[in-house]
Amino acid sequence: MYNRNRNHWNRKSGGNFAQNGRRYSHPRFTKKLDQNLFIRKSSVVELPKEQESQARFSDYVIDEKIKRNIAEHGYKIPTSIQEQSIPHILLGRDIIGIANTGTGKTAAFLITLINKSLVDRNQRTLILVPTRELAVQIRDEFKIFAKGTNLEAVAAIGGVNIKNQTYALRHKPHFVVATPGRLKDLIERREINLLFFQNVVLDEVDRMVDVGFLHEIKYIVSLLPKIRQSLFFSATVDKKTEEIVKSFVTNPVKISVKRQETGENINQDIIKINKNSSKIDTLHNLLIKPEFEKVLVFGKTKWGAEKLSKALIDRGFKTAAIHGNKSQNQRLRALQEFKDSRLQILIATDVASRGLDIENVTHVINYDAPSSYEEYIHRIGRTGRAGKTGIALTFVE
Repeated sequence: MYNRNRNHWNRKSGGNFAQNGRRYSHPRFTKKLDQNLFIRKSSVVELPKEQESQARFSDYVIDEKIKRNIAEHGYKIPTSIQEQSIPHILLGRDIIGIANTGTGKTAAFLITLINKSLVDRNQRTLILVPTRELAVQIRDEFKIFAKGTNLEAVAAIGGVNIKNQTYALRHKPHFVVATPGRLKDLIERREINLLFFQNVVLDEVDRMVDVGFLHEIKYIVSLLPKIRQSLFFSATVDKKTEEIVKSFVTNPVKISVKRQETGENINQDIIKINKNSSKIDTLHNLLIKPEFEKVLVFGKTKWGAEKLSKALIDRGFKTAAIHGNKSQNQRLRALQEFKDSRLQILIATDVASRGLDIENVTHVINYDAPSSYEEYIHRIGRTGRAGKTGIALTFVE
């Protein structure tokens, strides 16, 4: 929450977060945001334009096993980025995709590159992502599309035993999904040789740059084979990400399906905390309402998120917290329980605000105000997905 102590943000534990065993200061130290930015009524929910495609997954020239897996997963019509990128990826073209989280880009590159490995079992793919949670999510999505193909994927991430990962890498998996810090560590230990990866995906590049991985990405790109297929995805491309683009792709196809900043189908409002009520009591009174079925609550600091989680558990709510001080296994277990609706409430710092695809989140509550409007957009994007209506509430004192 923004208050008289906000100028001391970097002195708190929440001003930094752990990524692959390291700590980074948040690059955007911001002033208090205008509360009017958090108020917006949703429009009539209509099917998004990308669902109006005339293409079908069954039309693509891909292996029948993959087609069956896609159908079993319930996919019939490709999203806009899938329709625009899949044919080019199948032809071996490099891609620059400007797309927000939730547009379907993960399936676009997984489906096509899994097919590439089925056509030629020597083809291997490296996928580089900013967070551990996103790496695990992509690895799990790989399992869906690659079922019955005997292809394997390994998530190379920090926070878990590196020995298990090095053992898995010695079996030469077709797909490696990695975070930059852990991948650099594995390279330095000579447990992975990037020259054997003919296909490389950089996903959410702006976020990787945002959290301080620019040098690691440049180093990793420098070790890649000259002849490769390169897929670059980012919500934005600024000067720093442009540096990466220049050295990464060759004669790329540029695709932009960037959505507006906040969804038309998200009701956004503020909750004013007055002198006669506490934040925790106000939150409690919201969470006991039946419509608050699956709620993602954002806090500013790791300590604050943990304290809030324990307070809600004491009040009888099914709650867990994810933040940088939790072990990777604890974070993944909490996420899975929330996805499976075994938890009503997940308390999170901004480590969880981007890249995660959690179905049917009814509400996002900003218990502590976001550090920037950009962060606000990423937070509330966890609700109102797939054409459903969501609600985003921001506490204001």
